[in-house]
Amino acid sequence: MRVRGNTQFASAVGLVLGLLCAVEAAKVNKHKPWIETTYHGIVTENDDKVLLDLPLIALDKDAPLRYAESFEVTLTEEGEICGFRIHGQNVPFEAVVLDKSTGEGVIRAKDKLDCELQKEHTFTIQAYDCGEGPDGANMKKSHKATVHIQVNDINEYSPVFKEKSYKATVIEGKKYDSILKVEAVDADCSFQFSQICNYEIVTPDVPFTVDKDGFIKNTEKLSYGKERMYKLTVTAYDCGKNRASEDVLVKISVKPTCKPSWQGFNKRIEYEPGTGSLALFPSMHLETCDEPITSIRANIELETNHIGKGCDRDTYSEKSLHKLCGASSGTVELLPAPSSSANWTVGLPTDNGHDSDQVFEFNGTQAIKVPNGMVSTSLKEPFTISVWMRHGPGAHEKETILCNSDKTEMNRHHYSLYVHNCRLILLLRQDPSEAENYKPAEFHWKLDQACDKEWHHYVLNVEFPNVSLFVDGTTFEPFLVTEDYPLHSSKIESQLTIGACWQDNSGHDNDTESVSEPTSGGNARMAQFFRGNLAGLMIRSGKLENKKVIDCLYTCKEGLDVQLPEEVASSVKVEFNPNQSSLTVEGDDIDAFDKVMQHISYLNSRQFPTPGIRHLRISTTVKCFNEESCVTVPDAEGYVMVLQPEEPKISLSGIDHFARSAAEFESQEGVTLFPELRIVSTITREVEADAESEAAEGADDDPTVQETVVSEEIMHNLDTCEVSVVGDELDGEHEGLEVDMSQLQQHSLEMSSSNLGLVITGVNTMANYEQVLHLIHYKNWHTEALFDRKFKLVCSELNGRYISNDFKVEVNVIHTANPVEHANNAMMQPNFINPVHHASVDLSGHNLVNAHQASVVPSAATVVIVVCVSFLVFMIILGVFRIRAAHQRTMTDQESGKENEMDWDDSALTITVNPMETYEDQHSSEEEEEEEEESEDGEEEDDITSAESESSEDEEGGEPEDQQGASRQQQLEWDDSTLTY
Repeated sequence: MRVRGNTQFASAVGLVLGLLCAVEAAKVNKHKPWIETTYHGIVTENDDKVLLDLPLIALDKDAPLRYAESFEVTLTEEGEICGFRIHGQNVPFEAVVLDKSTGEGVIRAKDKLDCELQKEHTFTIQAYDCGEGPDGANMKKSHKATVHIQVNDINEYSPVFKEKSYKATVIEGKKYDSILKVEAVDADCSFQFSQICNYEIVTPDVPFTVDKDGFIKNTEKLSYGKERMYKLTVTAYDCGKNRASEDVLVKISVKPTCKPSWQGFNKRIEYEPGTGSLALFPSMHLETCDEPITSIRANIELETNHIGKGCDRDTYSEKSLHKLCGASSGTVELLPAPSSSANWTVGLPTDNGHDSDQVFEFNGTQAIKVPNGMVSTSLKEPFTISVWMRHGPGAHEKETILCNSDKTEMNRHHYSLYVHNCRLILLLRQDPSEAENYKPAEFHWKLDQACDKEWHHYVLNVEFPNVSLFVDGTTFEPFLVTEDYPLHSSKIESQLTIGACWQDNSGHDNDTESVSEPTSGGNARMAQFFRGNLAGLMIRSGKLENKKVIDCLYTCKEGLDVQLPEEVASSVKVEFNPNQSSLTVEGDDIDAFDKVMQHISYLNSRQFPTPGIRHLRISTTVKCFNEESCVTVPDAEGYVMVLQPEEPKISLSGIDHFARSAAEFESQEGVTLFPELRIVSTITREVEADAESEAAEGADDDPTVQETVVSEEIMHNLDTCEVSVVGDELDGEHEGLEVDMSQLQQHSLEMSSSNLGLVITGVNTMANYEQVLHLIHYKNWHTEALFDRKFKLVCSELNGRYISNDFKVEVNVIHTANPVEHANNAMMQPNFINPVHHASVDLSGHNLVNAHQASVVPSAATVVIVVCVSFLVFMIILGVFRIRAAHQRTMTDQESGKENEMDWDDSALTITVNPMETYEDQHSSEEEEEEEEESEDGEEEDDITSAESESSEDEEGGEPEDQQGASRQQQLEWDDSTLTY
């Protein structure tokens, strides 16, 4: 009995376990939920429920199972839908399951929607069932469906006027078709609710009406005596009949019928550089109110006192301007821009606010000494002094501009130019002569210009005993000439100073300032300091400046211009002042006068003018038959706005690293530093895109893009190129820089040199500067200890306003051993001295094929280098080609399973080791092969050419390898006896 009972119990347990296993087996989640692929919905701004054109229902084939009721087993039904998941960033919607068993769901907005911010929303949705186990592995997801939801607008915004208020002016007695237009906008997103359907004048009993487009006009003629200003309140309605949130105020002023004045005059006139002449008053006319006019006189002034030295002039150095104006050679610039060759102006305050024009400031405590030898101390022959000066109110003390005095012992002034009590005075003491008679020594001019705080140009032509003064191109005769004895003979050297006089300390303690360096013969000091601004101080001996050159130096590059129409040329008179900053127009015919005014233009001939404002003023005088009732025309004021010109970018390019043999450095011609130098100047400007090209691109393109940036090459002059040494200064005993002086003279250029380099100055074209710079040679007569030399070239335009990039050149010296005959007539490689780069890099990467352009007979070492390097480069190219061909063959075999029939035949290629080759060359070749093998493995195999590979080795690893392998000598030789090519 016990056994039988146990058997029945065991059978029952087995049946339960079987049912459980069957349930667990049926519980497996086999199917994914299914939803539609696309849904479209609509939602209103103030609602959160989305109406879908297809209901959101997810279906799952995993239908729920029914189990025996006798067993109390509760299991999760795998066919139920547990949720929907929305994918996308910042989606303002959520999906909610309404019934898990049927898979029905709904989409609703999480927050309040705003049609004005976004009219449409697109995102993806996914359904997932309830088959998620403890680890989430059993859950199934449906495919992703796209949902498009459109947000419907409601009329929630009211119209808003674009302006807070509107103003207009009308003349009495006229009926206008339109006085002004008011305009309102609505922020609603739909066309219906965003349109303004009606405007309405709220103010009652006013003689004005407004139409549906917002145009206001008067309904009757207005009278200045009855009402001078009307104030109207206007409102607007959108097409949803919402009224404007705030009404707008409209002010309409009534003016008398006529008021004499200039009409049609724009106060702001923009001038774009490089556009030539610009008409200032193209639509202007004079309103005289039908008065009987007998004559009209108008004075047009262009105020440019704040621009540079009174107007927009070229900011070349004064020496360059003399050349451009046709002055004779021999001009010495005493206030040059600071540079390595002219450094005596370093430290002197400059006026940097005047378009890089070299303006120096003297505040009564500063002065500079001009180096000896710059100007001849003997001025017996004719000479010219020219200077730009801006000086304030006159003082009782002398203020020296230029002074040449004794360097030691005495205080004799040989010659000086100074200002005293608004007088310009030239002191000129003659040298000792046989006749000890009185001679003219001081020339005085009383000038208002010397004390008016404005820029003026002064030129003194001195041909003893006559002195002529030109101020702003106008001649002035001296009102006083005093005489004195010539100076006594002495051997004392003189000192030329600017801004003060150099003199011995004898009774001048109150007006002097000590200088740092002591001099013999007592305590020397500066005295009679100048207070003001100076620029362009020049002395030229041997010839006087003519009037044409003086006018050229003073003439502005900007000014007023007028082209008189032929029909009015005889009835209107036009006069200009010397610098064309003002003109006067006179006439008696109103129509002819207006035509002349409309032809007055502004002209700036500078390629890169100074940007900023130029004020304009028109002063008018009208005469009538009855003087008592003649009209008064008020002054008209405006300004010309000169826009910022496109800045040129001067670029220097060429070979910046090359090697030459030591013999070339020591040759008569030396080594050319810039054989392939290229000077290019470009400007970058914005231009409007072509309308046709925009239309061709399609409607999907962004319509807001209106401009594009283009770069174009331009031609202009250079005025300075400076070649300086990078590193140690030049040693004049065994090295130097040379330039073809005949070429310099041919192009009217000048050169100054020092142990820091050389400077070429003068205004000339970029092409001529290229030609001269190509002929600069570096020579070195002692190259045993020289491995490399570095130089830097910088060019500039307009006295340093535009400066090029720093173009640096490195020249390496190749030291070679004496040539030795080889058994198989092969050229041997030269021995290199550490730390010069190895031959396989330096020689192949730096254009050694053209290394002998400047040499008449190439040296034997150079020929050896050229032949060896050419052959080495050729072998490297063959090796690279072979590796790439093998790589391509391998790839083809892998893809097609067939062997390439084109195999490299290297049976004729033999490499033998030459004991005369350096270890560095062998090591370099091994590195190149390793680089190529890496390329074969897939690293940049198609992007790096053989030339680029060599260049990268030269830049990154060449020099350290030379240093490590300098002590290890091992040589390699190519045996090309069996190589066919």
